[in-house]
Amino acid sequence: MIECAVWWAVPLPNEPRYLDLLDDVERGRHGGYRKEIDQRRFLTGRVLAKTVAADLLGRAPDDVSFDATCDDCGKPHGRPRVPDAGFDLSISHSGERIGVAVTSGVPVGLDVETATRRAEDSLIAYALNETEVAALDGLTDVERVAAFFRYWTGKEALMKATGRGLKIPLRSITLAGPGEPPRLVASADPALDPARARLADLDPGEGYRAAIAVLSDDELKVTERWWSPTAPSP
Repeated sequence: MIECAVWWAVPLPNEPRYLDLLDDVERGRHGGYRKEIDQRRFLTGRVLAKTVAADLLGRAPDDVSFDATCDDCGKPHGRPRVPDAGFDLSISHSGERIGVAVTSGVPVGLDVETATRRAEDSLIAYALNETEVAALDGLTDVERVAAFFRYWTGKEALMKATGRGLKIPLRSITLAGPGEPPRLVASADPALDPARARLADLDPGEGYRAAIAVLSDDELKVTERWWSPTAPSP
């Protein structure tokens, strides 16, 4: 059994008590965002992830350093990790939701999306393959939007779990249709094997859809909880 813990938070303010937890590279990324809300989402993801990692490592959050080096280009925008820590982290944010997922050494991907926008035909054509588009036939508008964002978050979570992200074409992945348990049915990319991938839908609150993916052939157990700076340690 693979156990995955997910924490949800809302954006923290740009205050020194949180900004002090960022290292120099993270401060550079934080300052590179033009919009304040984007700065706050990035800040919250790092603060929450360091709080979770600190609890696992038996350290203080300000004593946790992430290596976010991209394997392809060497720039610091890759997935954050603590080398040789024995656990895997994934961060995702959208709108007023920031999430952090952690597993014990099994690759994990988390994705959350604001699901109040329309599922435009162009977006559906970009993200879904013919099998998945056909599965939307006959659905009401509300059901169609829900089904699309379930596909979208599941695919993004799987792609993030591989560490390759959008290098894997969205349409190369086929997921189970509406009304079925979340599952990777097929993949044209060798990084994703249906026999060694597990998916689960999450509950980030009204107006949002989210999914978690792990690369394992074991069953997946997920726990979700909300976090705030005044809450007990994760």
